[in-house]
This record gives sequence, C-alpha cells and structure tokens, in this order.
Amino acid sequence: MLKQLKSKTIESLLSVLPIVVIVLCLNPWIRLDGGEIAAFCVSALFLVIGIMLFNIGADMSMTPMGNLVGSGLTKSKKLSLLLVVCFAMGLLITIAEPDLSVLADQVASVINSTALIVTVGAGVGIFLLIAVLKIIFHKDLSAMLMFFYMTLFAIAAILLDSGRGMLLPVAFDSGGVTTGPITVPFIMALGVGIASTIGGKNSGENSFGLVALCSVGPVLAVLILSFTSKGTMTYMMPDYSLVDSVSGIMKTFLHEAFNVLRALALIVIFFFGLNILILKLPKQKIIRIIVGIALTYIGLVVFLTAVSVGFMPIGYKIGTRMATEFNQYVVVIIGFVLGVVVVLAEPAVQVLNKQVEEITNRAVTHRTMMIALAVGSGISLALSLIRIIFNFSILFYLIPGYLISLGLSLLVPKMYTGIAFDSGGVASGPLTSGFILPMSIGFCSIYAGPDEVLGLGFGIVAMVAMTPLITIQILGFRSILSSLIRYKRSLRRIVEADDEQIIYFE
Repeated sequence: MLKQLKSKTIESLLSVLPIVVIVLCLNPWIRLDGGEIAAFCVSALFLVIGIMLFNIGADMSMTPMGNLVGSGLTKSKKLSLLLVVCFAMGLLITIAEPDLSVLADQVASVINSTALIVTVGAGVGIFLLIAVLKIIFHKDLSAMLMFFYMTLFAIAAILLDSGRGMLLPVAFDSGGVTTGPITVPFIMALGVGIASTIGGKNSGENSFGLVALCSVGPVLAVLILSFTSKGTMTYMMPDYSLVDSVSGIMKTFLHEAFNVLRALALIVIFFFGLNILILKLPKQKIIRIIVGIALTYIGLVVFLTAVSVGFMPIGYKIGTRMATEFNQYVVVIIGFVLGVVVVLAEPAVQVLNKQVEEITNRAVTHRTMMIALAVGSGISLALSLIRIIFNFSILFYLIPGYLISLGLSLLVPKMYTGIAFDSGGVASGPLTSGFILPMSIGFCSIYAGPDEVLGLGFGIVAMVAMTPLITIQILGFRSILSSLIRYKRSLRRIVEADDEQIIYFE
C-alpha cells in the first residue's frame, strides 16, 4: 500500500507541476497578486492530493465495481434486466455529474439548466444501452459512429438554418463534460466486464466504445433541445472572482462534497443492490471496495474544490491577460503548451491509460497514450484560440475533424478506434471545464467581446474531445507499418537463407 501511495503521489505531482511552472513563468505578463499566487499554489498542492487519492480509490473500487456489474448481469442471462439497469445508471449518474452542473449553470440564460441536465442524462442512458447492445451482438463500432455522427451534423445544419447556431458549441461541449471522473472508470470497466464474460476472439476490442457512444447521446439530445429553447440567446458572464475567505472556501468545499456524494451514492446503491440480488461477493472484497469508494470520494472533493477555488479564477484571468498582453502568434503557442500539460492532470486519463495498457498487453503503453492525448489536447486548444481570433463557426473544425476520424476508423485496427473515441471523452474532464474553458471565455470576452462568448468561447471542450480521435488512431497506422516492416524483414531473411542454402549445395 505504501509503495502504491508513493507511486501515485509522484505520478500526480508530475502531472500538476508543469501547469504551475507555466503559470508562474507567465506571471510577469498576467500579473497575479500575492493572494492569487498563494491561492493557486495551495490549490495545486491539493490538486496533487486529490488526483493521488482518486487514482488509488478508482483502482480499488470504481473499476472493480463496473467490471463486476457488467460480468454479473451478463452471467444472469437476463438481457432486459441488463438494459434497464444500464439505462437507469446512465441517466441518474449523468444527472449527478458535477461537470454537467458547471456547464448548465454557465448557459442557464439560454437553456433552462434543469431541462439541459435531464435531457443530457437521458441521452447518455439511451446510448449506454445502445453501447451494451453493440457489445452483446458484436456490432461494428466504426459503422455505428459513422451513422450517429452523420446524423449529428445533419441536425446541426438544420439548427444553423433556424438561427440558433450559437448553441452548437454548447451542444458539443455537453458530450465532453458528461464523461467525467465519476462515470468514466465505472462505464469503461462495465464494458470490460460484459465483453470478457461474453468472450470471443475480439473481446478486448469489444470492451472499448462505451464512452465513445455515451459521448454522442448528449450532443444529439442538446441539439434537439435547442429547437425548443426559449432563452434570450444573451450570455450572462459567470462570476470568476477569486475565493479568498475561509467561509467562501468552506462553502465551495461543502458544495462539491454534496455533488460528489450525490453522484457516488447512485453508483453505490446500484452496485450494492445488485450485490444482494445477483453478485453476492465475499466480505473481504466488499470491505476493499468500500475503502476504495471512500478514497475516491475524498480525492474528488479535494480535486474539484481546488479547481473551483484556485484554477477557475486564475484560468479566466490568464485568458483576459492573453488578449491584452500578447500578439496572436504567442497566444496560440501558449494555448498549445497549456493544452499539452493540462490533460496530464485529468484524473480519469490515468484510469484509461492503465486499462488500455492492460487490455492490449502493452501493445499500447501508458506513455504512448499520454503523448498522443497531450499532443491532441494541445492542438485542440491552439485551434480553439485561432477560431476566436478569426471568428468562424466550430463546424469548420468538427466536420472535417470527425470525417478524418471516421475515415481512419475504416483503415486502422478496430481496437484503436474504440480506444481513440473513448479517449476523447476522457480527455475533456473537470480540469478542462474548470481551467481551460474559463481561460477561453476570458480571452473571448476581451478579444471578441462579451456578445461573442456563447458562439466562440464555448466549444473548447468539444475540441479537446475530438483531436485525440485522430492522434490515437494514427498510432494504429504506426502499428500497421511496424508489422509490415517486420514482415518484410522476415521475408528478406528467408530469401537470404535460401540463397545461402543454394550456394552451399552447389
């Protein structure tokens, strides 16, 4: 346990330290005062603690729980029960996801927050059910994604004609925020549990794709909801002032504690209810899972409080200073660097990378995944800032980006497609919505004006969710090329051996 604690602490420290270094290096231009620097550094320290506790807790509880639920329900051979539980779980967990509440509060003047949350939850529930059916009946993930994304863009085109195109970035952002640190470990492990129980030669490949499909549901649901929205289309800027009092910090802490408790309680109730009825696990496993849940809870509360108290206001201020202190080229470079380092600190990314490494037998390593995700995140943030600077629709990125991604899915090994689309949902986590999104809003509010924030400031979460689809599938090409090179070398050795043998007999 102590060895694991040390390893996770070092891993968390290395994830957060680059963000701190970059912000402090930018301080001569962004001009944070002493209180802001202190709040940011203390928040970074608690961020390290939160990520470390979350990762340990997820290994002990969330991943085993999802795996056991998936395998247990599948072994019961009651398809209707499996589908009902998956829909209800997707709906209720998503409603309680903290990231979704943050997004809903920021667009409440345009779309009713309760309607948005319930609609997104229903979208996740329906598509989690579809994802489970995909595993059971061995359907092709690429074909399903192609169909659903073509449907999304068709509806998006209709929305543009209706004059509500400014809501497109919000719709695509909703697909990223719903796959947060609470739901991702559970949903991914659920897929592994179902796929491994069903078996077959492609069980590893079939275990991926649940997060990918669950990211489609919210976008489709919000696009449909946008047609009925009665909002004013006037964006109201949230309060990004620094929390600098003990009472304010405690209020934020209690708020996050309640949100995380609500989210985890739904998963726990489902799991222990199923354990009584179906799983019937031994006492030792139950105790380990309970300890893991407690560590996951504490880690997430600490993490989200640190983001709200220190990272969100500092992110917004960095964005406003970037608009006044740097030229366009420097802004894009800073955006790329911040995008690269922020994804390192997303808590669910570590869970994904570990699972990918295990299922692929290190064919795709933790380090390779991290590099691909970091590069993709950096590119997405740079492109998002370019969009704000030159003021054009996010569809100019999303349509060609997803066409390239879907085209790659027809060429690379199927496992890479599942990993890539799952990675898109995982990379756009709470630090993206709590640090990068406020930075984008701050930059847009000064550079393009407050009236343009809804159409230009949002969409950055969607971009972070899209670019890993391309970068990780490129790894699939590398795998194919490596196999071809090895095959060519083998043929050459055979030919050379035959030549030597002929010479010998002569």
